Amino acid sequence: MLTRKQHELLVYINDYLAKSGVSPSFDEMKDALDLKSKSGIHRLITGLEERGFLRRLPHRARALEVLRMPETAAVGVSARDPARNKKFAPNVIPGDFRKGLAGRMVTAPKRSVELPLYGKIAAGTPIEALRDTQTIEVPPGLLGRGEHYALEVEGDSMQEAGIVDGDTVIIEKSETAENGSIVVALVEDNEVTLKRLRRRGNSIALEPANKKYETRIFRPDQVKIQGRLVGLLRRF
Repeated sequence: MLTRKQHELLVYINDYLAKSGVSPSFDEMKDALDLKSKSGIHRLITGLEERGFLRRLPHRARALEVLRMPETAAVGVSARDPARNKKFAPNVIPGDFRKGLAGRMVTAPKRSVELPLYGKIAAGTPIEALRDTQTIEVPPGLLGRGEHYALEVEGDSMQEAGIVDGDTVIIEKSETAENGSIVVALVEDNEVTLKRLRRRGNSIALEPANKKYETRIFRPDQVKIQGRLVGLLRRF
């Protein structure tokens, strides 16, 4: 999903490339977004890479390529282009799932339970705060005893765990999860992501299932678990 800062950075990089033909420096990006350190820019770029909006070109300094913009935007067009006469709305989502959990992938259920489908959720918004949602019918065998919701998946950050672009994941609401579980996590009250949870001493690691992306390490107070993955739906 794109956070507000991720969206701002993507638009800034796209505008900069359109005007100069080269990528902005980390210092320029830091100043443009009013961040205190370049490490914050690094995290934002990593998040944009995971979601398929941006790519770092290898063996070249200051080499970034914008692969796509949010749905209302076009690559190479300024976010403030008056001809468009509108601002971009952040296009946001969580991670991804392919093989699914053993015995839990479904195609045509005979019975169903209606769940809220949050879809491309507004980054930085806790799951509980979302109200205006669509619904989806899922097989009752995918559900446990608690509350559940569904999310649409975009990107390839969890593809080696069998979670791929276009899948719908079923999430059981929970504030805790076992080590190694795939969870929906709210990071620094600013970013919602689907990743594997790893506890390492006094730190929490959010681990992608794709070697292209790096594991991100946080303090426990920076991560809030909002649910754990219990099932997956896929259309063929």
